[in-house]
This record gives sequence, structure tokens and C-alpha cells, in this order.
Amino acid sequence: MDLIQTYSDQNSPEDQTQNPNSTSSSPEASPPRLLAGKSAAPKVDDTMLALTVAQAHQVQSRPIDPTQHAVAFNPTYDQLWAPIYGPAHPYAKDGIAQGMRNHKLGFVEDAHIESFVFDEQYNTFHKYGYAADPSGAAGYNYVGDLDALQQNDAISVYSIPQHEQKKRKIEKKKEIAEDKEPDEVVDEVELDNPASDTWLMKNRKSPWAGKKEGLQTELTEEQKKYAEEYAKKKGEERERGGEKPEAVPDKSTFHGKEEKDYQGRSWIAPPKDAKATNDHCYIPKRLVHTWSGHTKGVSAIRFFPKHGHLILSAGMDTKVKIWDVFNSGKCMRTYMGHSKAVRDIWFCNDGSKFLTAGYDKHIKYWDTETGQVISSFSTGKIPYVVRLNPDEDKQHVLLAGMSDKKIVQWDMNSGQITQEYDQHLGAVNTITFVDNNRRFVTSSDDKSLRVWEFGIPVVIKYISEPHMHSMPSIALHPSTNYLAAQSLDNQILIYSTRERFQLNKKKRFAGHIAAGYACQVNFSPDGRFVMSGDGEGKCWFWDWKTCRVFRTLKCHEGVCIGCEWHPLEQSKVATCGWDGLIKYWD
Repeated sequence: MDLIQTYSDQNSPEDQTQNPNSTSSSPEASPPRLLAGKSAAPKVDDTMLALTVAQAHQVQSRPIDPTQHAVAFNPTYDQLWAPIYGPAHPYAKDGIAQGMRNHKLGFVEDAHIESFVFDEQYNTFHKYGYAADPSGAAGYNYVGDLDALQQNDAISVYSIPQHEQKKRKIEKKKEIAEDKEPDEVVDEVELDNPASDTWLMKNRKSPWAGKKEGLQTELTEEQKKYAEEYAKKKGEERERGGEKPEAVPDKSTFHGKEEKDYQGRSWIAPPKDAKATNDHCYIPKRLVHTWSGHTKGVSAIRFFPKHGHLILSAGMDTKVKIWDVFNSGKCMRTYMGHSKAVRDIWFCNDGSKFLTAGYDKHIKYWDTETGQVISSFSTGKIPYVVRLNPDEDKQHVLLAGMSDKKIVQWDMNSGQITQEYDQHLGAVNTITFVDNNRRFVTSSDDKSLRVWEFGIPVVIKYISEPHMHSMPSIALHPSTNYLAAQSLDNQILIYSTRERFQLNKKKRFAGHIAAGYACQVNFSPDGRFVMSGDGEGKCWFWDWKTCRVFRTLKCHEGVCIGCEWHPLEQSKVATCGWDGLIKYWD
């Protein structure tokens, strides 16, 4: 019916005019019926087929990531060599990922060419203009100037042509003929044989050593003068190095009224009523006395042990003086026995004797009362620190830290060296006894701390960190559990004296300027305060618990090098400086 309807619609108007009574134009004609078309084929779901085709097409067009190590499908040649898509990576140059680059110009494959062969072809190309192509088979392919290649018979810079070899042989024969004596007969066969004596005699010089002038037999006047000056200088250095320390006569002058009082007591005897009033220490506020008698700076001070009624001072004017503290406040005795500045001093336990160490390389043991030198010791090196073993039965044992990196131990009864502790890499600055005097800690210019068992020259603990500086002064806390070390980076560090000798990172005292100076660090007798001099002449006081600066006193013009807390009077402190003064503060 559809086809019929379509056919009738396609009739020309002429037919319609000729047949006016047709059904289409008739009002009685029935309306056309439209029916839906049907297919005889079964309906199939092709969604998965379309997805598969699309995915295959996508795989073929998908670019390959140059950084991936495995490809899950077989890529085509075009895919493998397609340009890299996407934005340029900020750290990848020329489209090569950073991980794939092994040269500044990209990725270079290794070529197995010996360095000699490469140098030969490189120099040949620069000289002749051609070189062997390493990718060619057995070296038959060449690159560069082929005309020069044929002209030179493809020689390299290292291969000598025939005419050059002949030329060299002729020159060699001429040299032999010139050197040969007229009456000497030389066998040509032996001359060409390197194993023969004739060849060895004629080839003593290397072939490429040029003609040299004869050896100069006589020195010129300028050379003679220089040689004499050099020999004289060396002789002086040898004498200076081997000379013994200069000896100075030991003298002592008493400045007091009487060496013994009306009861027969010595002037060094402590007052009977000298006792500690209480155990609580206070920070001094004002200057109460000044001792002046040294003509140069004062390098160290020490209170008389346990009582503090006298104070001993070591001066850079080569003199050691002892001063009265309680009564007159005057100099009681001067000890003269060193030819250079005195570096360190140390009392024995009862104060009847003391040690001095000078830059004249001498260590002297003095009688405090009479001023006589009991004994003298020297190794030919400068002693920087002297200590006696604090044990009552070992008061005859002397330890000295020397400038030659050693700690030397003497038995003062026999005068013999009984032990040498030789592990430091720099001059030894301090010796501090710990652990009931069974061990001692030393510091040195090598920026390390070393712990030793007394009498055994083996380090049992070595403390050295990259951040550590040299520590020229160390003090033991009254509780004997801590060491305070003056570090040259303007801080005081605290180390435990227990087995591990660890740095206490929670306690650190800073604020003063001590860099470059061996300013003494010390504790108050009750352990509540830490004090130290500094390079600007101040004395600093810190609270032990809080590590805060408690007070600063302007003590000296120049460096305040030493500070000592009085052992009995809890608020009194003595300081010394390079201005030659010793000051007493309350």
C-alpha cells in the first residue's frame, strides 16, 4: 500500500487534470493507512563490539610513555619513533627524561674503543684531516679528507713512514761516528744489539735527551754567599734546639715583719678561728681590696687550701708572690726562680709547698714558708699545666701537661719520670682529677677531651665532636658529678663525670667573650654559682640551676684571666688580670 501511495503521489498534474474523477480527488475516497516497517533479521546488541573496536583504535593511537619499562602490547614502528607528546618537562631537556640522560647533550651509548686508539685517530684527524670510522668493519672505512688519505697511504700520527725511519737511522749513525774515538774499533753487530755492552755504553743517554752542557764545577760568588748564610742559619737552629733551659738562681724575699709570731707559729699557719659561717654563698657586689706588685700581667691565682688566709699569684714578670688576705693585705713573700713568665701554680693539700710552671721550660717545687726550691724538673718543653695527685698518699706524684702533646708523670721523691701519657695531638692545657682521683681528664689544643686511668697511659674515653672548640680551662663541680669546660666559642659546657662523660645539653652558660683567652672557670663552694673571667675584663656569674646570668662585674682593664672563690668566706671572690692587679670582691 505504501508503494501504491507513493506511486500515486508521483503522478503528474497533467494526469490529474485529464482524470478529474480519480480516487485521490474524490471526496468519498477512504483515508490512506500507514503501517510500520518490520525487519526479518534478529536484533543483536552491538555495544561491546563498538567498545572493542574503539579500544583497539585507541591503543593504536595512544602514545608510549618514554619512561615506562614494559609495554603491554605490540607497538608499531611509528608508535615507537613518534615524537613525545604533551608539555615539556621542566627538568627534561631535548625531550629526554632526566633518568635517561647520561651526558649533557643527551643519551650516549658506550663505545668499546681503547684510549690509545681514540687518541691516535683524534690526533690523526686534526693533523691529516682523516680518521678511521670506528663503526666501520675492521677499520676499512674512513671519514674526512679521502685525497689526503690516499696521498699519505692512510698512515696515522703514531706510525712512522719508511723515509722517516731511514732518516733517523742515518742521524743515529752520524752521532755514533762523532762520539767514536779514532783508534777504537766498534763492531756494528754489537752496536745494534741492545744486550751488548757496546750498545749500553753508547746509549747511556736517552735518545731523546738533547745535548747538555757539562756540569758546573765551581759555584758563583752569589751561590757561595747563600750557602754560607744557609749553613750558619742551620747551625744556629741546631744550637737553639739542643740548648738546655736557661737556669736562674733561686731566690726568695720575705716582706713581712716576722717569720714567726710570739707563740712560735709560722707566718703561713692559718688562724684558729677561720671557719665557714654558713654554707650559703652570695654574689659579691663591691671591691674591697687591690693587690698590686706585679710589673706585668698576672696569669693565675690560688687561695691557700681549706683556709684561704693567703693567696698565691703567678706573674708574667717571672715572679711568684704570696699575699695576706685576712690581716694586713700586703705581699708576704716573693719567689724568684724562673727566667720567663710563670704559666701555672698549684698548692699541695696542706699548702706547705707549691708547684710553679714557667715558659723557661722549668717546673719547680717550692717550700711556701722558707721560699727554698725543693726540686726542679724539666723535659726541655714548655709545661702548660701542673697538678699534684690529690690523694694524701700520692702527694709526691706530679703531672705536667707539656707543649709537645704529652702528659709527663714524675715521682718527686726520686726525680724520675714514671709515666708518659702520649695520645693528644696538640699541647695539653688542663688536667682535672675525677672519680675519687682514680681517673683524670685532660684537654688539649686538638679540641678534644681524653679520660685516663691514673698510672695507665691508655685513653679510656675520647671525646671529640666536629662542633667542639679548644677548652683551655676546666673546673670540677663541688659535688664532683660535673665538669665545667671553658670553650673558646664563648660558652661554658658541662660534662658528666660518670662512666660515659656525656655532654649535658641542658646546661650551657654563655654571654661572655672568652674567645682567644684561657679565662679560668670556677664554682662557688656550695655549687650554686658558676663564674668566669672574659676578654673584656669582666667577671661573670651564672646561676647553676637556671643557667641565667646573675651578675657581671667590671674587674680589670684588659683580660680578666683568673677568678677564685674564697673557700671559707662565702661572698668573697678574688680576680686577676693582665693589668697586673689582683682584686678582692665582697
